[in-house]
Amino acid sequence: MPALVRMYIRHVLIGYAIAAVFVAALLWLNVGNLWHLVSTSPVGWIAAAMLFFANGIVFSGVQFAIAVMQMAEPEGKRGGGTRAPLATSRPAIATSAAGDRTRQGRAAR
Repeated sequence: MPALVRMYIRHVLIGYAIAAVFVAALLWLNVGNLWHLVSTSPVGWIAAAMLFFANGIVFSGVQFAIAVMQMAEPEGKRGGGTRAPLATSRPAIATSAAGDRTRQGRAAR
């Protein structure tokens, strides 16, 4: 199996483990009376499963994004050009093909 696929699967599993801990903490701490709603309803397990699945998608996506961003090269390593931009004391002149419309607009009023 390619290394990138292995890394993706590993971080998705880590994300779902974090989601399981998060949902367990939500139910154990009874946030928003969630434990009562899940435990007294006959289909409460579906709500808990959906909560776990949705949070697993979010947490695994964030976990994989963090892992990918950490693969970047360090900031101190320079690559490419090293020339500093040439600073001038003259302002750049910008021209327009339409001409000066401020005078035309004032004359029309």
